[in-house]
Amino acid sequence: MDMAKDSEHYKLKERHQKELYHDLLRQLPPCVRDYLRDKDLTTQVSTRISYAYDLLTFFRYIKNANPIYKDREIETFDLQDLSQFSSQDISEYQHYLEFSTLKADGENHENGKRSIARKMAPLRGLYEYHLKHDNIEKNPMILVQMPRIKKDKNIVRMNAFEVQDILDTIEKGNGRMSERQRKLCDRTRQRDLAILTLMLGTGIRVSECVGLDITDVDFKVHSLTIVRKGGGQDIIYFGDEVAQVLQDYLQGERKQIHIAEGHEKALFISSKGNRMSVDAIERLVKKYGRIAVPNKKITPHKLRSTYGTALYRETGDIRLVAEVLGHENINTTIDYYAAIEDEHKQKAANAVSLRTDKP
Repeated sequence: MDMAKDSEHYKLKERHQKELYHDLLRQLPPCVRDYLRDKDLTTQVSTRISYAYDLLTFFRYIKNANPIYKDREIETFDLQDLSQFSSQDISEYQHYLEFSTLKADGENHENGKRSIARKMAPLRGLYEYHLKHDNIEKNPMILVQMPRIKKDKNIVRMNAFEVQDILDTIEKGNGRMSERQRKLCDRTRQRDLAILTLMLGTGIRVSECVGLDITDVDFKVHSLTIVRKGGGQDIIYFGDEVAQVLQDYLQGERKQIHIAEGHEKALFISSKGNRMSVDAIERLVKKYGRIAVPNKKITPHKLRSTYGTALYRETGDIRLVAEVLGHENINTTIDYYAAIEDEHKQKAANAVSLRTDKP
C-alpha cells in the first residue's frame, strides 16, 4: 500500500500531530519518553499521542492523590518512583478512571470497562518495557485485575428499510422534523445526501471521508483514492447511485459556496466554506439518525457496519469485506460480522410445524 497522498490537508494534519506529540513528551518523565520512543517504528503518531495522554493522566493522579508527590513536577518522576508505586496505587487509579473523564458541561461521567482497559494499556506497556530492559525489578501491574470485556455480537446496523428512511429524510424531509430543522437541512441537502450515500455505499471511515479532495474522485471508473487509518493510500470503488449524488452536489450546492482560502480542493465543504471536520460529519450523521431511525443510535461507524454486513450478505466473501473496509487483520472482520449468522437463526422460527391441523 502506498504512502498517504501528498495533499495540504494531510500535511497540516501530520504537522499538527507531531507538534502535539512533542509537546506531550516534554511534559512526561524521561522513563516514559523512552517507552514511547521505542514505539516510534511500530505505531502511528496518533496512537502514541493517545498513550501520552493516558500516561500523563496517571502521573497527574499520583501527584494529586499521594501527599508524598504533591510538590513534585511530573517531568521529574524517575524509575525509582515507578518501582515504588504499588499494585494498590494502580488499582486505586483504575477505580479513579471510572469517573475521571469530564463532559463538556464540566461534570464527571463514567468510563466503561472497554475505555478503562484502553487507558490502562499504556501503563501496563510502560512497566513491561522497563522490566524487559532490567530497569526495574518488579511489575506491580501483574497483581492488578484488568476489566473483563465480553465480545459484543449485537452489532448495531441498519436494515434496508432504515437505510431508505434515512436517505429519504435527507432528500424529502420527515414528519419528525421541526420547521427550523427542515429549513437548515434544505440548505445542505445535496451535500448531506452525498456524504451519507457515499458512506453507506462504500463503508469508508469518517476520517477517510473528511480527507477527500475533489481530485480523489474518478467518475470514469467510479473510484475514490482514500487515506486509510494507518496512513496508507488505497483505492475503492463506488456504484452508480453514489456517482449520481456526488455529481449533483459538485454541480449544485458546492458551486454556490464561498470557499475559504486553503480549502479549495476539499470535496465536502461546511457552510462556512471550510473542509468539513470529523466532528461535523459525526454530528450530521447522528442528527439524521435521530430523526429517521429513532430506535437506534446511528453513528458513522454504524453506517460502516451496515455496508460491511450488506456486502458480506451479498457476496459471502469475508476476505473481500476485510479488503474493502481496510481491515489490516481479517480476524477483526470475522469477529465483527459473525453476528450476521443470527439472521440465519431467525429463519428457524417458522421452519418447523408443530401441528399438522393448524388453521
